[in-house]
Amino acid sequence: MKRRKVSNLLGLAVLATVLERPMHPYEVATLLRERGKEGDLKIKWGSLYTVVGNLEKHGFLEAVENVREGARPERTVYRITEAGQAEMEDWIAELLGVPDPEPTRFHTGLSVMLALTPEVVDQELKHRVGELEQMIGERVEELAKMRAELPRLVLLEAEYQLAMWRAEAEWVRGLREELATGAIPGVEEWRRYRETGELPDMAAFVQGEGE
Repeated sequence: MKRRKVSNLLGLAVLATVLERPMHPYEVATLLRERGKEGDLKIKWGSLYTVVGNLEKHGFLEAVENVREGARPERTVYRITEAGQAEMEDWIAELLGVPDPEPTRFHTGLSVMLALTPEVVDQELKHRVGELEQMIGERVEELAKMRAELPRLVLLEAEYQLAMWRAEAEWVRGLREELATGAIPGVEEWRRYRETGELPDMAAFVQGEGE
């Protein structure tokens, strides 16, 4: 991954939005909300003006005018620069073409789950599946509504997220089944370790793997 002058993904959202036409930050925020981008970018709205300022500082945006609407404070309208468009295009290409090696929170949890008992792990995985099923149901409803108004081309990120949640839920269900049936060697040794504190022979965890 490249080290970028502005690395906050909100900056990319701003550049992609201002590409449409010059606008002030408040208008950018309004459009991002209307298009449901909060779920895609984990936007922290309090940092919007800081991000815009950094984009301008590095030559990716430039102010073109100040406007006032009624009694509202004066607002600065920005447009994307040539350098900003080049940065935006390179950034999007990187996001699409380069897998993200950063571990997720779930990845980290799996890496240390032996510190809990098998029973607790099973309960938490069961809870996770329930949460995922609720998220999947809500996203299916949201997509059904959005498809009535928007072309599929602008809903691909929502489709992708739905597919990832479904795949994760299926994987976790399979993991719970394997842990319950003992299809994964070492579960009893793991349980004994949590009960007695005695570290098991690691061979118990790999016995039968690959057979």
